This record gives sequence, C-alpha cells and structure tokens, in this order.
Amino acid sequence: MATAKSGDTVRVHYTGRLDDGTIFDTSHEREPLEFTLGTGQVIPGFDRAVEGLAVGEACETRIEPSDAYGERREDLVLDVPREQIPAELAVEPGMQLELRQPDGQAVPVTVAEIGEQSVTLDANHPLAGQPLTFDLELVEIQGGGQQA
Repeated sequence: MATAKSGDTVRVHYTGRLDDGTIFDTSHEREPLEFTLGTGQVIPGFDRAVEGLAVGEACETRIEPSDAYGERREDLVLDVPREQIPAELAVEPGMQLELRQPDGQAVPVTVAEIGEQSVTLDANHPLAGQPLTFDLELVEIQGGGQQA
C-alpha cells in the first residue's frame, strides 16, 4: 500500500488539542487540509507525522513547541505609546491587528493589555510555547513525491 512521502500532495483531516483538552482547530466541519509534504506549508511536526501514513490510516501525535510555533519570545511583546494607535480604532485585549514593518511586510499582533499611556502588543503566534496534540487521518495522496 502506498504511503505519503515528501513531495506528495496530501489531504488530511485533523483535530488539534492543547494539553488541557481544549480543541483549537479541526477540519471535520470542512474540507480536509491539503498540502505538499516537505515544503514547509505546515508546521514541521505535523509534516513528519503525516509522512509514512497510508490512505485511511489515523494516528495521534504530540508536537513540542520547537516543531510547532516555537517558544514564546518576550522580545516579541511590544509596548506602543497610545498616541501611535489610530484614535478611531477601539482596541480591546485579544483583538488582532497588523503592524507594517519598514519593508512593508505585515506582522500580525494581538492586543495583550491596554494601559493609560501604552498598548501592549504581542507578535508571538497564539500557540507559541505550547505543545500540541493532533488526531490525524490521511484521506488522500495525490502523488508527485520522490522515492527515498
């Protein structure tokens, strides 16, 4: 039976959970996730967990932060003077915003705190620093991979 290998385009159903059992994402109410193995389209641990699965095969895998969204970095938490936030923008904790870097690249941030003088923005991925557990089921292999 054929198994998924690097270069194959695959379709996977998944459910992702945190250590406390909270489901943070699932594909079961929509189309399976489609990606090409080994191309960096998904987090490294997810990629490795799917590689070697056969169509219809399911597994559970735990992915540590280093193979997911990385560790939380305090240097990505920024205090911005309130006057730099547009007055018409009613910011609230948890709100998602985009900052533009000098090169024009957008950086997603989350409003962490609102103080009298400043707003704390967090550019860490919301799942940074957390181990993730995924229930995976390989639904389809579309081929194109290299033989090892």
